[in-house]
Amino acid sequence: MFKIKKFIIIFLIPFLTTPLASKEPTLLIKEIVNEASMILSSNDPVESKIIKLNDIAQTNVDIEGIGMYTLGKYRKNLNESQKIKYKKLFNSYFLKSFSSRLVDYSDPKISIVSEKKINEKYTIVNTVLEETSKNPEIKIDWRIYTKNPERPLIRDLIVEGLSLARTQKEEFKSILQNNNENIDYLFKSLEEFIIK
Repeated sequence: MFKIKKFIIIFLIPFLTTPLASKEPTLLIKEIVNEASMILSSNDPVESKIIKLNDIAQTNVDIEGIGMYTLGKYRKNLNESQKIKYKKLFNSYFLKSFSSRLVDYSDPKISIVSEKKINEKYTIVNTVLEETSKNPEIKIDWRIYTKNPERPLIRDLIVEGLSLARTQKEEFKSILQNNNENIDYLFKSLEEFIIK
């Protein structure tokens, strides 16, 4: 029995000590774009496309990190129960917002232009959504969180210079400021968006 265990340990050591291959941010974006393009150009029903797009988002986007960022200073005032409720609501809100915006595109063509490492934690991947007969060319910069090189995650999209996370943060801030900073009003607003 001891010999078998020793053999298993010796056999597994190379796999346990070899670091996982890190995924380059540009490769991550290329894979996401290709997968999304295949989904959007398919003949699948809209509901099926939405499910598949949401799977991409849940795997590759730091939804919780974006949610905490968009809450800004107000996240410090939440108790544990409110944090759990907010994370759940924001996740549903984000996925609905994400898929409903994308599902209208039939076959988006996105070209990768460049990559710029900001620091150890962040890399920006610059892309262009190519012009069509209906839409102009759009510059999209992907802010990739690379603290864990084995699992880089999207933290923000900057569309024509406008940060979507920052825009969302300002919207949430406005809702809270107009309602005596009562988090329940933000919860209500998110719930209304999710069910409509």
